[in-house]
Amino acid sequence: MSDGEATVPGADGVADDDALLVLTAMLLTPSRFPGVLGDDYPAACAALALEPYKEGYGLVLGQDGRGARWTVVIEDASQVAVAIAAWDCGMEHDLSPDERSVVCALPGWPMDLAVAAPGVPAPHDPEPDEGAPEPLSPPDAGTWGPPQRRLGADEIAAQWPVWREQLDDAQVLPDGGEAPEGGVAGELAADAVRHPGVRRALTEAASYTKAPPPPGRIRSSYASAEARTLRVDGPGWSMVARTDDIALFLLDEEPGTVIPVGRGAALPGLLAALDGLAVHPS
Repeated sequence: MSDGEATVPGADGVADDDALLVLTAMLLTPSRFPGVLGDDYPAACAALALEPYKEGYGLVLGQDGRGARWTVVIEDASQVAVAIAAWDCGMEHDLSPDERSVVCALPGWPMDLAVAAPGVPAPHDPEPDEGAPEPLSPPDAGTWGPPQRRLGADEIAAQWPVWREQLDDAQVLPDGGEAPEGGVAGELAADAVRHPGVRRALTEAASYTKAPPPPGRIRSSYASAEARTLRVDGPGWSMVARTDDIALFLLDEEPGTVIPVGRGAALPGLLAALDGLAVHPS
């Protein structure tokens, strides 16, 4: 990844201190956003006090010349998408957002980064200006709740093969048996699933096929020529699934636990229906 420079609006000090040393970037769009911010795209935008515009945003994370952490929100999501694609391919790419595309600069980072800018002090929150928002901060790794659950689900989605290889067939719960007549419905025949929290999550996920949820509640990304990876969230639960494989659930009431549900007669239809509702990356 190549460091770039942008200007932190409103930062005090000399020009060098105002320059943002870019460490990484991420998208905030209906089809792709950091799950740690919310269950869906409008909720993620609200966490950063942003309007949920359909075009979305780019989030640029870096440090200023004093080492302070900043999250710069830019309107040009496509510029960030190009940079991410290049970095994912191991290519050098300089991300230097135009000041005219900057929406705001928020103190702090919404998640931990394993890297820091060279030649500046260690990452720290900037001195707050009067009336400025509280610095963004990653969720406490020592507790378990919705942000940690969604962060865990995002990590599983990004490393599906690693997690899949760790599963023993004996750990996988049945998917509910026969598919319901007339297609996927709220009564997804989930009674055969032995975990009440998973039964609830399956029923709520199936209800999305009758009443579509807010944008981003269901996300779909490329997995292979024949399959997609799904990320689905609801009150107290997150699901990661491959449309050609099983589903993994994380629940607020089960700290740090990943619960697999097998691919039987019911699950494939549900996953296909959810993928049909998802906003796919353009």
